[in-house]
Amino acid sequence: MLPPANSELVDAQVINIPLAERWRIFHRLQELMIPCCCPTDGSLHVQISNLQTAILVRSILMQFFASREELIHWLEQCWQL
Repeated sequence: MLPPANSELVDAQVINIPLAERWRIFHRLQELMIPCCCPTDGSLHVQISNLQTAILVRSILMQFFASREELIHWLEQCWQL
């Protein structure tokens, strides 16, 4: 179960992202059941407790902020593995 959006998370990572993207990323994290919250200061707090969660968060952020070239390079690296 996810904590309410206004609660504080213990040992959360703070991600500074543009306000326009914050809610879209927040909702995607919730869909994946990754604990996160958006305090009143405008930041996004994400609790990353294992490697799988870290990879998912990185992937979500890449979807929103990586350039086309970066995404192509990342995909090619994945295919090689």
